[in-house]
Order: sequence, then structure tokens, then C-alpha cells
Amino acid sequence: MKHSLLLLLLYIPFLSAFSQQIDGELYNLTKMKSGYRSKRISSYDKNGYNGDRIVGIKPNEKVVICDIQGAGIINHIWFTIAPPPHLVNRNDIILRIYWDGNSYPSVESPIGPFFGQGWDESYNFTSYALSTGPANGTGMSTYFMMPFEKGARIEIENQADNVVDNIFFYVDYYEVDKLPKDAGRFHAWYNREITNPVKDPKTGGEIANIDGKENYVFADIKGKGHFIGLNYYVQNPSTAWYGEGDDMWFIDGEKIPSMVGTGTEDFFNTSWCPKEPFQSPFFGYPRVNGETGWLGRTHVYRFFITDPIFFEKSLKATIEHGTSNDMDLDIATVSYWYQDKAYSIPAIPNKAERELKPLINFWHIHQMRQAWKKNKNENAWGNE
Repeated sequence: MKHSLLLLLLYIPFLSAFSQQIDGELYNLTKMKSGYRSKRISSYDKNGYNGDRIVGIKPNEKVVICDIQGAGIINHIWFTIAPPPHLVNRNDIILRIYWDGNSYPSVESPIGPFFGQGWDESYNFTSYALSTGPANGTGMSTYFMMPFEKGARIEIENQADNVVDNIFFYVDYYEVDKLPKDAGRFHAWYNREITNPVKDPKTGGEIANIDGKENYVFADIKGKGHFIGLNYYVQNPSTAWYGEGDDMWFIDGEKIPSMVGTGTEDFFNTSWCPKEPFQSPFFGYPRVNGETGWLGRTHVYRFFITDPIFFEKSLKATIEHGTSNDMDLDIATVSYWYQDKAYSIPAIPNKAERELKPLINFWHIHQMRQAWKKNKNENAWGNE
């Protein structure tokens, strides 16, 4: 009897530990929920025909996609737009989301970069919570969960020069009696900068970078929350490797960052100067340049789904442009995070500040070399 009791006492902790390990999305789908009602707002034809779209959004016109009252959780958003990018610039169709009756948006970004398409291009992209495709990236989806307590409003503004002929959309959400107390608010912010090289004034070489003062900023957040992801779009006007820039994270007002990385490709979980398409749930390269070296456009992403970056008062997230900020680069980003309440985000770059830079190819480099030879009045091999 004593022997059996001892075995039972040893077995109970094992059972308890095993039961605590049963978790995951598929397991959680077996659990019954109460107080959730599935709802949808879409562009379907209210007359019962097949005109399932918003038609003719003029330049500078705003359209409210949905204006939901009460408490709920958006669980899926899908868009497709006509005409294609070369006729209406996806960088100039602005997506804004307002939570809880606020007059300011907590999400603001050009629609293409938000969903994972940089510049004014269309291509397939697959990650855990964001995707574009198929049909060359024409369907744009997000599965980020977006709670709200006092309403949600989604708005599209056409800042392009041409009419947006058609927008088709779904906004799926759960109507709830009451949100959990710890439900945060989803935020997203677009930024873009043409960087300037920083050089040592005496040697012209690398300069020490401890405080990140000249870094590119991809998040500047006030309040409590956690950072969950980044789409990073870089256009490089030279053949040089752009990816030696270290990521630096300033948490809760730090002057010197407590989290520092070892290089851009390392931050995005890759290595050794990659130049090949690669996509996984949490990180990847859906768009790479096809030119010499690392000339041209590259899109990289990383999502911190299982490893969010937490902050109590503030977060400033930055990355160098090249080794200690020594490169001219065109960088644009969309950052994603949650906060304990809906905050106002910094203003995004205006239309002029978002204007695309032309692509540089081998012929432009040849022309620059010829100009150098003429200016120096001597021959040039290329290693001058």
C-alpha cells in the first residue's frame, strides 16, 4: 500500500506537468468560447448583384471602409485594388485605423508597404500574419488580432494622382461583450529616409557609433507595450553590401542601447550577405535585387511573434545604414506593435517625402565612371 501511494505521489506531478504542456493553436481551437459573435463588413453589393466593390476613389478623397461601434477584435482584413501599381501608386494609397473613438490614428501607412510590398511593386509575400498573393501579390491579407473597446474605424485615402477604380475588401471581427483586461491595441507606423553617410572628419573612414545618433529610426514609441514586427525595404544605389548596419534598441529612455546587434542580415536571422528569395513564418527575403552585387531593391521582414520586445515607458528602435552609418541608402519600414491603450503615432512622411528614387543599374555606374575619368583627366580602372 505504501509503495503504491509513493508511486501515485510521484505520478501526480508528471501528470500535472504533461497537462500544462498541452497548448498551441490547433489545441486551442478545441476549446469552446462564450461571448463571441462573428461579424463581417465587406464591399459586397447590397443590391444582391456582383458589384462587390467601392468604385472610383478620386485623388485626395477619403473613404471609410468600416466604422464599428462597441467592443470587439478584428481578426482578418483583406484588400485587393484596381488598377495595378504602375497606374495607381500603392505608396500613395494610405491606410489608417482609429481605435476607441479617437480622432488620431494608431495605424498609418501606405497600403502596399503595410501588407508587405515595397516601392510601387506587386509581388507574392508570405509570413505568419501578413501576406500578399497569389496572382503576383494582388490579394493583401493580415491576420493580426486587433482588439478595441469603444469602436474601430478604418479609412483609405487616395493621395495618388489617378483614380482608384475599385477596392474590394473584407473586415472580419468578433463582437464581444467585454474585452479581457490585458487586451492591448494594435499599432503600425511607416517611415522612410534617404540616409547620408557619416565619416570620420580626419580620416574619412569609419567612425565609432555608441549612441546611435545617426541611425535610421524604425520605431519611436511612447508608453507601455511590446514590439512584434518589421517590414524593411532598402534601395541601394551602389553595388556594395548594405547589410553591416547594427540594430540598436533604446528601452524606457536609455541613452545607450541595452540591445545591440551584429549586422543587418543577422538581425533578420540570415547570414553571409544573402541575395536569394527566402520566406518563412517569422523572417525572410521575398524580394531581392537582380543587379550586380547588392545594387537595387531588397525587402526583408522579421516578426517577433514568439519573442516580442517589451517596454514599460518607451521604445526607440533603430538600425545603422551600413557600417557605422557609412552608406547612402533609401530605407523605408513599417513597424508593428501592441500598447496598453491606443496612442497617437508620429506623422508619416508626406507624398513628396515618399517619392520613389529611380533605380540605378550598371549603365549608370559606367556613366559615373566615365564622368570621373573626364573630371580627373586620366584613365580609370575602377579601383580608384
